Amino acid sequence: MKIAIGSDHAGFQYKEAIKRLLAELGHDIHDFGTDSDEAVDYPLFIRPVAEAVSRGEVERGIVLGGSGNGEAIVANKIRGIRCTLCWNEETAMLARKHNDANVLSLGARVIPESKALEIVKIWLSTPFDGGRHLRRIKQIEEIEFNLHKGS
Repeated sequence: MKIAIGSDHAGFQYKEAIKRLLAELGHDIHDFGTDSDEAVDYPLFIRPVAEAVSRGEVERGIVLGGSGNGEAIVANKIRGIRCTLCWNEETAMLARKHNDANVLSLGARVIPESKALEIVKIWLSTPFDGGRHLRRIKQIEEIEFNLHKGS
């Protein structure tokens, strides 16, 4: 699977660990930075990840920051993105099964690295259930379409 990844300075170390995991699992990784733990503005690194997913250049995206909140907010501004903030295995599983989340946001200051890696594995391996959940995804897409009319 092609996966885009990006982080701010707070998420940099986790990003590097997740990249190693993704490579071990055989995924193709596109890293949008940042490239160190020097302070940066997270929207500059999160937006390109979400845009790559939106354009279909990659299948999924992973974004990281201190809490993951700001990163999820930025990603969800991009049309077609369903970014979810996950903090445990169950939220990761449900984000995929029920919401078909195409971007995962993680907070490096609020969960241990080992937990983040487990969340990534579950989020990548859990399929979308479809069914009644597909109807809800279509409703989200309709809201998004109506918000962006004329843009």
